[in-house]
Amino acid sequence: MKLTVEKINAAAENLNGVAFHTPLQHNFQLSEEFGCNVYLKREDLQVVRSYKLRGAYNKISSLSENERSKGVVCASAGNHAQGVAFSCKKLNIRGTIFMPFTTPLQKVNQVKLFGKEHVEIILVGDTYDDAFKASKEFCSSNGAIFVHPFDDEKVIEGQATVAKEIMDDANFNIDYLLVPIGGGGLAAGMITYFSMLSPETKIIGVEPEGAPSMKTSIQNGYNTELQEIDKFVDGAAVKKVGDLTFEICKNKLNEIVLVPEGKVCTTILDLYNRQAIVVEPAGALTVTALHFLKDTLKGKNVVCVMSGSNNDIMRTEEIRERSLLYEGLKHFFVIRFPQRAGALKEFVSNVLGNQDDIVHFEYMKKNNRENGPALVGLEIKHPEDLKLLKIRLSESGFQYEYLNRNDNLLQFLV
Repeated sequence: MKLTVEKINAAAENLNGVAFHTPLQHNFQLSEEFGCNVYLKREDLQVVRSYKLRGAYNKISSLSENERSKGVVCASAGNHAQGVAFSCKKLNIRGTIFMPFTTPLQKVNQVKLFGKEHVEIILVGDTYDDAFKASKEFCSSNGAIFVHPFDDEKVIEGQATVAKEIMDDANFNIDYLLVPIGGGGLAAGMITYFSMLSPETKIIGVEPEGAPSMKTSIQNGYNTELQEIDKFVDGAAVKKVGDLTFEICKNKLNEIVLVPEGKVCTTILDLYNRQAIVVEPAGALTVTALHFLKDTLKGKNVVCVMSGSNNDIMRTEEIRERSLLYEGLKHFFVIRFPQRAGALKEFVSNVLGNQDDIVHFEYMKKNNRENGPALVGLEIKHPEDLKLLKIRLSESGFQYEYLNRNDNLLQFLV
């Protein structure tokens, strides 16, 4: 595979009138917070609210009439599916879209909205990889054309047009470019374009901590499939990156930063509450990475690609919960109350701080509520308040087990 500036320019021309030329915006608040010039490439404002339309349309529109007549198939956790659905309707092509059952309902509904009668949605499995396997089997059985979400030359060329727009709009030297990585299509395209036109720019890939497929592959020296991943950052949670994208990224990425899912949740809430910007977990990856690179980025010009905004409002409580747990502001205990009258009242009066709040309370034994253990969730105002809370528990004679460090048990109970 040989990506060239000419091919990427041709893809940009092909996308004219289909994909928006999204803004490159200087962000005052983030710039002030991190002591550098932060610019956001707002792919969250794209027509399908993610950059995925670029690659999908560039691929599908390149098919011959004979290939188009066979219909197209894709596997996607959501954003690629929307790009394919939009393209099918635009080009009047039949599409079959496989999505994991775990895909947020908002994304499923958006695929239906963009594709209308031109697409059929089939939900299968728990991960993108399950949907991918089912889609390939469908292609083999039906002779349809598979549109890969990232490991395809035409798709990568389409994603690379994000880089072209950044270079066209930037009237400054870009010191650092932060790009999210799922399967690697966006990163591969942007690396290629920048390496040819702005080789001095350092390109940093950002992956979720629970799905470090590209970082693991680069460390191992070969494209490695992960056995287990955290699927929360659904737009960037794949077990294995593309072979094409791996070959491009392994030698040209300056660094890969892994960001915890909990910190991603904090970023999502901060962007919404402070700046009225709505992003999905994958769309928040690069802004989250600023926290882990702040010393490196001081005084530099930094571009963060915000890849998408297809967030399901039904996930808000989960996002808030993950953020609070990560920031050390929400804590769960199993507390054994002393066998004496007024123990619960004593707990509230003597153990809880003035700003502590009980957010969960459940007796573990329904037939022994007076002196049985209880699952208690507490929100505190400052992480350092936890130490004082534990001291007051012990001084008041309450036996307890702290659950936050036991991820498996915590997920089972809460």
